[in-house]
Amino acid sequence: MFKRGDKKPKALHILKFIVMGAVFVTALGFGIRELWNCLIPELFHGPVITFWQGLGLCLLGKMLFGWHGGGPGGFRRNRRAWDEKLKERYANMTPEDRERMKEGLKNWCRPNNRFSRWYDDIDANADQAKQATKQDESKPDIGTNI
Repeated sequence: MFKRGDKKPKALHILKFIVMGAVFVTALGFGIRELWNCLIPELFHGPVITFWQGLGLCLLGKMLFGWHGGGPGGFRRNRRAWDEKLKERYANMTPEDRERMKEGLKNWCRPNNRFSRWYDDIDANADQAKQATKQDESKPDIGTNI
């Protein structure tokens, strides 16, 4: 049928992948169902679940606790490279670009919702503090330092 060295048809690989995936999902659903039905009703007087509810629990768990891969650390693992890239980018910016970047980062987490007035108050207080500092710097120091 196949000669030695010939590649198997691509359709056969795809079919094998689909069948293995279906077997895995079926085993996962039945496994979760059986574990749940053996433990939860006895220990916590919980409900007995079906195959589809078992698959739903698996999907919910993956959505809440993450998917395979990535390993521990996630963002922390790549943070140093990210910091270096950001520092290099910032060093090559013009002063106008730096100001735009600062404004963009400052407003990044500020949604336009009912809480945005809190951020406006913070900005107003910061502006008042800057103005007070400028006024203090412009006044001559007439006090005595003992």
